[in-house]
Amino acid sequence: MSARLEEPLTKALGARTAGAFAKLGLETVGDLLEHYPRRYEAPGRLTDLATLVPGEHVTVLARVQQATVRRMRSRDGALLEVRVTDGVGSLDLTFFARKAGVLGFHERRLVPGRTALFTGTVGEYRGRRQLSHPDYELLGADGEGADEAIEAASRPIPIYPAGASVATWQIHRAVRTVLDTLAEDEVPDPVPHDVLAERGLVPRFRALHDLHVPTTDAEWRRGRVRVRFEEAFVLQTALAQRRTRAERRAAAARPPRPGPGVLAAFDASLPFTLTGGQREVGATIAADLARDRPMRRLLQGEVGSGKTVVALRAMLQVVDAGGQAALLAPTEVLAAQHARSLAALLGPLAEGGMLGGTEHATRVALLTGSLGAAARKAALLDAASGAAGIVVGTHALLGDQVQFADLGLVVVDEQHRFGVEQRDALRAKGSSEPHLLVMTATPIPRTVAMTVFGDLETSALTEVPAGRAARVTHVVPASNDVWVRRTWARVREEVDAGRRAYVVAPRIHPDDPGAADGPAGPTAPAGRPGTDETDDVLDFLDEPTEGGAPPLRAVLEVAEELRAAPELAGVGIGVLHGQLPPADKDRAMAAFADGSVPVLVATTVVEVGVDVPQATVMVVLDAERFGISQLHQLRGRVGRGTDPGLCLLVSDAPPGSPGRARLDALAATTDGFELAEVDLELRREGDVLGAAQSGRSSSLRFLRVVQDAAVIEDARSAAVRLVADDPELVGAPALAAAIAERLDAEREEFLERA
Repeated sequence: MSARLEEPLTKALGARTAGAFAKLGLETVGDLLEHYPRRYEAPGRLTDLATLVPGEHVTVLARVQQATVRRMRSRDGALLEVRVTDGVGSLDLTFFARKAGVLGFHERRLVPGRTALFTGTVGEYRGRRQLSHPDYELLGADGEGADEAIEAASRPIPIYPAGASVATWQIHRAVRTVLDTLAEDEVPDPVPHDVLAERGLVPRFRALHDLHVPTTDAEWRRGRVRVRFEEAFVLQTALAQRRTRAERRAAAARPPRPGPGVLAAFDASLPFTLTGGQREVGATIAADLARDRPMRRLLQGEVGSGKTVVALRAMLQVVDAGGQAALLAPTEVLAAQHARSLAALLGPLAEGGMLGGTEHATRVALLTGSLGAAARKAALLDAASGAAGIVVGTHALLGDQVQFADLGLVVVDEQHRFGVEQRDALRAKGSSEPHLLVMTATPIPRTVAMTVFGDLETSALTEVPAGRAARVTHVVPASNDVWVRRTWARVREEVDAGRRAYVVAPRIHPDDPGAADGPAGPTAPAGRPGTDETDDVLDFLDEPTEGGAPPLRAVLEVAEELRAAPELAGVGIGVLHGQLPPADKDRAMAAFADGSVPVLVATTVVEVGVDVPQATVMVVLDAERFGISQLHQLRGRVGRGTDPGLCLLVSDAPPGSPGRARLDALAATTDGFELAEVDLELRREGDVLGAAQSGRSSSLRFLRVVQDAAVIEDARSAAVRLVADDPELVGAPALAAAIAERLDAEREEFLERA
């Protein structure tokens, strides 16, 4: 960034003005110039006042209809009442003062027929919407020359993201103050000239003028096209650099063993036939592992598509080649589940060096923070000696005491649970760069994969193995007692048939206002309660609800209610959540799996990985408080055997609400990839890149990964060509600086986690 763009606003605008702008996160000239208008009002077209929502901070363009000063009846003082209109509806403005004379200034300016921008927070009084003490800016204001007024009135009016301390027109004045004195050579352009020329895009200096002081709608649209491409190009160049750097690093080749080995023995023992997708993806991964460059692959798959078997076959190929594999899981429940599942799939092949172990057997070790001293010592020894070809664990695998004989492959389950430092800490335990396989059970739209996982090669499993039963999903109105009683009767029917049922609630304790109690976990969203297991933290607790809504259901109170429910008399009701001691979690899962406690009331700790084939019913309470992907994962916990699955989403979300839209989408389809697209359309702006999209150096302002797939593709191809010719961007210093500024450490970490 140039010295001028780094100039503090205290110098450019003065300390007092700069202080107000600092509340918006704007501290330098560059920050201010990148604070782009969110929309443009057309000259003469007034804001539709019917769209205003109470509680919103708004800026509206309206015409004064009448203005009257009167004394207040109930207390001393005067009141100026102004009514403005858009030609159809109206909005009240109120100004208070101790003396009527003080309001004369506003009364003389706000005369009927005058058009102005008004900003403030929408309130309601006696059933009418109003702005109390709004800031305003007259169009063609007093003192402005006639020619200037006519010219200003014919231009699009930029409306900026503003706040209580700074109005949109104050932002625009400040922008003009710095923009009018800015020279073109003071604005470095991160997009090389030839890339711009190929696409007919304007330079960055011109784009800033187009966005902030457009004379026509075509100009601000041109500016947005330019900035949209720039955002995609900077991000894709950073990802292309990371792919190139990964390709330069050396890794130990782990080719398939030509003769008998543990992988061949495993394949021969499988009681089922791999799907075509499993075979195809498996062959791709096998070829990646055989190279002397580190594999960096994302494996995404539909719920129940068999990702675990694909990952296990990759791990066994590495074991056959003399190496070890580490599987990193986000929670102890999931790590223990993986260890049990892998051992069960391998059978005698997981009993290396033990009585009953086969010729090519290895071992599966489990390493978690709650292991006893003896078990931990044994697991550490198995990992360090190489006796355990597969080591499964949580964050405990990252500890300094954990050593591997020859770590060749790192498998990360549920990638979004881990930060880049955690992943790299595990990779650093290899004598050479280990191969990396990232698994996610949440299907990701292709545009998101290009944007967020652009430095990983992507494979997808879309088939579900033969024999898996269908799942049906219904929305149950929580206020309909008959339907709710029928829900529990349906659970009883499944239990009586020897099957199992999950009941998921968003909280643990009934007296806890958040999703869970306990200390915030390392990956819990800021400002929300969390636990040592991030599963207990919900994505949608901040979504507004109707006034007077009942508190969210809690696991402990629901368990007590079900134990007393006549429909479930005599049925064992278990409890599972992130705050239970590990031994209690294991006992709860074991009792559920063996059927002695066939109903399990839990938080979303059962969201991923938990595999009980006899589970056929999933009841989700307060279902509107969960995201689509989370609900899809919960639904995926049932119907994993030969019996059909039933998912009942209990909710009173009103039709048309975001929560109800998610539930209706779930009920309409079981296609996870289709749901991922719907999810992306429904989610709030900023969710795609999460926290990385907030802050004063946000990397994405105009780019939208759904609508702008073609822009992302184009930027990706341009970035790949540039990085191939100039990997370190020696010839593009402005681009290198933009990457360093916009994709700081926090954003880079999110790109790894998202």
